[in-house]
Amino acid sequence: MDKPDYFVPRGGHPPQTDLLTGRAVFTEAYAVIPKGVMRDIVTSALPFWDKTRVWVIARPLSGFAETFSQYIMEVAPGGGSDKPEPDDGAEGVLFVVGGEITLTLGGTSHRMGAGGYAFLPPASGWTLCNDGAAPATFHWIRKAYQAVPGIAVPDAFVTNETDVKPVAMPDTDGRWATTRFVDPLDVRHDMHVNIVTFEPGAVIPFLETHVMEHGLYVLEGKAVYRLNRDWVEVEAGDFMWLRAFCPQACYAGGPGRFRYLLYKDANRHMNLRPFR
Repeated sequence: MDKPDYFVPRGGHPPQTDLLTGRAVFTEAYAVIPKGVMRDIVTSALPFWDKTRVWVIARPLSGFAETFSQYIMEVAPGGGSDKPEPDDGAEGVLFVVGGEITLTLGGTSHRMGAGGYAFLPPASGWTLCNDGAAPATFHWIRKAYQAVPGIAVPDAFVTNETDVKPVAMPDTDGRWATTRFVDPLDVRHDMHVNIVTFEPGAVIPFLETHVMEHGLYVLEGKAVYRLNRDWVEVEAGDFMWLRAFCPQACYAGGPGRFRYLLYKDANRHMNLRPFR
């Protein structure tokens, strides 16, 4: 596989001469947050994070997607946190798209550059800093871990996308493949954060309709995505947020490959008393 080239948002602000046009949309079944709306004005600060700003691109919403949040974190040199996660019941995944960070986990420091991936189980007591000379940008996906009596909590691990071999989807000649960082049959894990790759001309040839919620951040390329009743053009830096059972399909027209970071909840019974 070619060396990955991930999109990194830069913020800024459009000039007063720009037209009021854009591709952002929020519907009953899906939302599209294009890269052009990830500006300085919509960033936030977080408690106990120094020299850091965050774009919140997904959060639990009643009546929409309810299982996860997703942040794009930008940490300036010298920034980071000794108390990053305020919820001891939350698990997380970090995926680095630009610069370098040092993640300390269980007393061991891990230097993570672009493509770096870390799974952080609940109460793992991790810390993070940017001790380099350039800003670092990474995705942070958070979920309340659903513990099951008799099933162990999964272990923390750190890896890089380049060290994980993509798995081709059946009958696609490798044109549609998924980089899976955990075994999908490992029921210790109640979420999967993978990378999906389409070569030019590859398709999802049917409308997937399933219980898993999705967050899809486009890392590279462009495509036309079918979301519910609509065909939507997306490109590197765009984020798609899909409610459970939203029909979805894709056509990757090229000229380069189309890749996205994909979140989904998995491996748990459905909550039959969601409003208690």
